[in-house]
Amino acid sequence: MIHINNLSKHFGKQQVLHNINVQFEKGKVYGIVGENGAGKTTLFRCLAGLEDFDGEITSGLQPLKHHLGLLLTEPYFLPRITGQEYIQLLCNARNTSITDIASKNIFDLPLHKYAAQYSTGMKKKLAITAILLQGNSYFILDEPFNGVDIQSNMMIVEIIHQLKALQKTVIISSHIFSTLSDTCDTIHVLQNGSITQTVQKADFASLEQTMKNVTIGNKLQQLGLV
Repeated sequence: MIHINNLSKHFGKQQVLHNINVQFEKGKVYGIVGENGAGKTTLFRCLAGLEDFDGEITSGLQPLKHHLGLLLTEPYFLPRITGQEYIQLLCNARNTSITDIASKNIFDLPLHKYAAQYSTGMKKKLAITAILLQGNSYFILDEPFNGVDIQSNMMIVEIIHQLKALQKTVIISSHIFSTLSDTCDTIHVLQNGSITQTVQKADFASLEQTMKNVTIGNKLQQLGLV
């Protein structure tokens, strides 16, 4: 369980998160949706202990950051570290013993090559593999499906289902609504740094239609396509 109480975040005079109050239960998958700049990544960085903030975050396991696997939208890799060394490094950081990494290479990555030379999709798949092998209880996946081939997207969906079955807590952001619909129990809508709506699975279709109406409206007619 993760509890967020009155979380706010400022960058100088600009407030980007406004009194966030939400909880995430174990064995549940949560989606966070919002336009670019709504505050999703900043919220995730606060949860991961990468940003200072006002308010309170509590969890069943403390400190939260020691039990949290964070997938960033664009994972960073040291320039001279191989895929295998990266996985070993992240497991060492959690004091997790790991043997025969090659047998756990479910995405068939070239683990002997430098991770910095991987494609965008390969980097994301390496980062996912590493945080899974750490043995975390909480997972934040920031745009896990972007830049990844369709076969790997299918694998990631199944991974999320497996994490739920293992009673992990999973929080996802995605601009691909179908992936959220396939994986999430609850979706929180983040607008201008505030959670404005919380929607359960039975109402996902209605939320998607509302978002389409607001986003698209009559804009296509403005193009004058013939």
